[in-house]
Amino acid sequence: MNIISDYINNDYKALSSSESIETVRLLFEEIQYSHFPVVEESVYIGSIAAEDVETYDSDKTIASYRYGLEGFYARTNMIWLDVLEVFARHQANLIPVLDEKNQYVGYYELSDIIKFFNETPFLREQGGTIVVEKPIIDYSMGQIVQIVESNNGKLLGAFVSQSTVDTIQVTIKIAVGSINEIIQTFRRYEYEILSEHQEDNYLTNLKERSAYLDKYLNI
Repeated sequence: MNIISDYINNDYKALSSSESIETVRLLFEEIQYSHFPVVEESVYIGSIAAEDVETYDSDKTIASYRYGLEGFYARTNMIWLDVLEVFARHQANLIPVLDEKNQYVGYYELSDIIKFFNETPFLREQGGTIVVEKPIIDYSMGQIVQIVESNNGKLLGAFVSQSTVDTIQVTIKIAVGSINEIIQTFRRYEYEILSEHQEDNYLTNLKERSAYLDKYLNI
């Protein structure tokens, strides 16, 4: 079984604060990362951004621009979802990794974390995906799980895929169970179904009634 820390990378050593900006610029041309970790006497002091390097003087060192370093990082004991959140929050494709003693141990690449995500049952196992929406004051993840399991469904995962001040959308992955029965139960609990499903008898009946009405009005 893979664990997220298996993906900690050390192919490239962290930059020293004494490195010249020209050296850093050449590194970014080679590796195409958004950021890269910087250490000072083996202590992580932040990450330098590729965009910032383009505006710096080539003959100066990273230490001259210490104020511009970004201090984000992940921990070795973080779960993959928290690691992914760090990537998203800082719009980076590389994040440094520190242990519980704040020692720099390597870095995560976004592509590796996406690969890890692709190996989770949520994506790997076959099943149906339902997107539901409900007023945020009535939202309950517990109720969503209950609806799926009360229809003999096996829940692979669920997450809030969008939210506003008034409503919340939840994406649900189901491995087994009658999708149509689950959908109809969601409707009985006043959830709006945002995804389309071939098994959805409710929509099929609406379309048939609409076609019948159109035919009647055209007689």
